[in-house]
Amino acid sequence: MARLWKAVGPKMTSHTKLSVIYDGQCPFCTAYVKMVRLRDAVGVVELIDARGDHPILGTIREQGFDLDEGMVVAMDGEFHHGDAAMTRLAAMTTRSGLFNRLVRLGFGNRTVSKLLYPPLVLGRKLTLRLLGRRPIDAP
Repeated sequence: MARLWKAVGPKMTSHTKLSVIYDGQCPFCTAYVKMVRLRDAVGVVELIDARGDHPILGTIREQGFDLDEGMVVAMDGEFHHGDAAMTRLAAMTTRSGLFNRLVRLGFGNRTVSKLLYPPLVLGRKLTLRLLGRRPIDAP
């Protein structure tokens, strides 16, 4: 189940630091982070592969977020996981382009996002299994 760590803070400014932690071996996750136009809306966005060794990954795991169950959006000390991350990203995307409009429509509403996200996670897991890729935290 998706969780939000820390309450949503103030509106983003030009100084807001945004990081998206996603599975770099998942073709869907990788395509999503490339297609969504966050840079147009917020400026600098750090894309972090959850399979790497970035220091933030330890913090995410300490907070109890399972990266096999969803991506994480880190923004100004706040962590959004799973459907909460998608809702947060949808709120930050531009309205330009069909893909971004669909993202805002589908995931901009938290209730709808909670319904749509679990099938996406299941599809990701099945695809990774078919591709012979291990879960993120597998030994």
